Amino acid sequence: MSFVGHAEAWREWRAAMASERMHHAWLLVGPRGVGKGSFARAAARELVAESGVPQPEEGSHPDVHLLAPLPDSEEETKKRDEGKPYRTKRNISIDQIRGMQHRLVTRPTLGARRAIIIDPADDMEKGAVNALLKSLEEPPVGTFFLLVAHRPGRLLATVRSRCRLLRFAPLGPGEIDAILARDAPEADAAARAAAVAAAEGSPGSALAFVGRDLAKLHGLMERIVEQGDEGLALRAALADELGARPDRERLVAALELARATLAQALPDAPRERQLRIIEAHAAIIGLAAQAPTFNFDTGLLMMEVGGILASAR
Repeated sequence: MSFVGHAEAWREWRAAMASERMHHAWLLVGPRGVGKGSFARAAARELVAESGVPQPEEGSHPDVHLLAPLPDSEEETKKRDEGKPYRTKRNISIDQIRGMQHRLVTRPTLGARRAIIIDPADDMEKGAVNALLKSLEEPPVGTFFLLVAHRPGRLLATVRSRCRLLRFAPLGPGEIDAILARDAPEADAAARAAAVAAAEGSPGSALAFVGRDLAKLHGLMERIVEQGDEGLALRAALADELGARPDRERLVAALELARATLAQALPDAPRERQLRIIEAHAAIIGLAAQAPTFNFDTGLLMMEVGGILASAR
């Protein structure tokens, strides 16, 4: 699969691979959903591949080991094994780190290199972090670590100091749209546009949005922000479009879309209007923090959202 975006990260990574001494530990840092994990998986496969040695084209690789939060129950494990969405535990455990360390006493399977991906590294248990530190201090020959972190400040300074930093910035709208066209070909242009607006540079967020059928909602929100809603008709249309009983994920996505619509309008607005947009943006954030945990009437909630959007006119 072709990789879209993060050209500078690829340049730095491949330059390091071509050097005589590649650093043994890398810390991949950036906002959640920008593609750090996908980069780590693709980069790890490049790292362990050797000329003349056949490599598995799809699925797992025997020399690329991924540590991620496990399913939180036997039932969720069954869902994972069946390819269904599943809930995970909150942390990567010390047992997972120790299990990985036991594998490090063996040689790589297909070549001279092995890659360990920890995603996300900032969700490791405290004991797991301490255990990992031992491997980072004395890495086996040919073993490389890629630590994916959304909040690197949560990692021990001693872990961060042993890693080479690789930063990931949000992707541009064109790059996000290209990813959607590739990974969600069933989405039309309007659906992709709504997802791009809501994602704000995160392809992971865009892919999550595109399946929620929010294109019409996005169009209504843009109209309210640009022309107001003096007769309340657009607010009523917002409520109708969201539906009387949306699931929690759709409701949260709609509120995030409202926030993103305001953020999108901010840069080109005159200064006096920018202040109104900023105030409306803060109001949407406050409302979004409450809505998922309180039993709001959905229709009234969307009328309030529409009123906040209209105040930014």
